[in-house]
Amino acid sequence: MMILLKRYFIAGLLVLLPLWVTFEAIVFLVGLFDRSLHLVPMQYHPQVLLGFDIPGFGILVSLVIVLFTGMLVANILGNKLLHWWERFLSKIPLVRSIYTAVKQIVEAVVGTDEQTFQKVYLVQYPRHGLWTLAFQTSKSRGEAQAKTGVDQVINLFIPTTPNPTSGFFIMAPVQEVVELEMSVDDALKMVISGGVVVPPWLPKPNETEVELK
Repeated sequence: MMILLKRYFIAGLLVLLPLWVTFEAIVFLVGLFDRSLHLVPMQYHPQVLLGFDIPGFGILVSLVIVLFTGMLVANILGNKLLHWWERFLSKIPLVRSIYTAVKQIVEAVVGTDEQTFQKVYLVQYPRHGLWTLAFQTSKSRGEAQAKTGVDQVINLFIPTTPNPTSGFFIMAPVQEVVELEMSVDDALKMVISGGVVVPPWLPKPNETEVELK
């Protein structure tokens, strides 16, 4: 009887827990976006114009702000203003560190093709014999890469679990890493779950899948 109840409890938990977490995440994001309404004059708020509040209206306001900001910085004048603003922030010690770190993380995750995580690799870290996932961050060859004495060095970011935005940057010889067919999204899921979520993979005829008993 206890085994049956345990099975029912786990089955219910597997259904309800993801739904609850998803619901709470959506409520949090809606509340976060609704804060953008503070930028809109009170007389233009939905509860004033329509007589009732519209949950999630801040999402629309946030999208408009983001699009307008993108349009502003995409032109030459906006680009110059952005560089001036970043130079100003770089003179403020605490703000400089926070702004730079957040900007680099955002650029790495949702930036242009040159800035995003490009490929997934296996690298032996923190010691030989232990493998972990790493993301290629750049193909650029700068002074640091050139002075390693290795012909082909790849820039890799090793994320931590369960927060992949923190981690370690290493420069590794190409011959010491293994490129995977796994997508960046699947690799991030695997990192965040601590290896619980393993992306499906069909080995090629010349590859052998090792199954742990």
